[in-house]
Amino acid sequence: MIANASVRRVATADLAADEVAAIRAILWAAFGDGDEAMTEDDWQHALGGTHVLVELDGRIVAHAAVVEREIHVGGTALRAGYVEAVATATERQGSGIGSRLMTDVGALIRDRYQLGVLGTGRHRFYQRLGWQTWAGRLFVRTTAGDRRTPDEEGDVLILPTPGSPPLDLTAAMSCDWREGDVW
Repeated sequence: MIANASVRRVATADLAADEVAAIRAILWAAFGDGDEAMTEDDWQHALGGTHVLVELDGRIVAHAAVVEREIHVGGTALRAGYVEAVATATERQGSGIGSRLMTDVGALIRDRYQLGVLGTGRHRFYQRLGWQTWAGRLFVRTTAGDRRTPDEEGDVLILPTPGSPPLDLTAAMSCDWREGDVW
């Protein structure tokens, strides 16, 4: 981690236009043009909560958003801090900035939520920070009932908090429906 980097938390409503532009530039560059490319739906999922920013010399170099979602685990509704839009500026990747970012995100989730949740294919990065892979079946709650989301199974991680009930990592878990990727 670079010594003069600082971390700041900002509500979506308090982001300035130039900060939004800087965050979007980081996200679109970091995710590239392939199957994992950032989309407008992905951006919309990151709005309405708390943005955690790492700044270096007055410039945003990393971003993650934590938004509240209701996640059901084994039939129990939990208030979850769902992590969205995690990225570090491409020229700063591998410098420890992402770890610093996610350490603060973890602290935010532990302070405010019953559970942390995120979807990723980069398990090792998150697991070393305390995140655990969810081993149970995943579902999305729709007006027509719960619908299984098998393509996401194995790619959802959770972060227990002091407010978490005892968790069975093999139980069914469901999220609320939304446009774009539901997880």
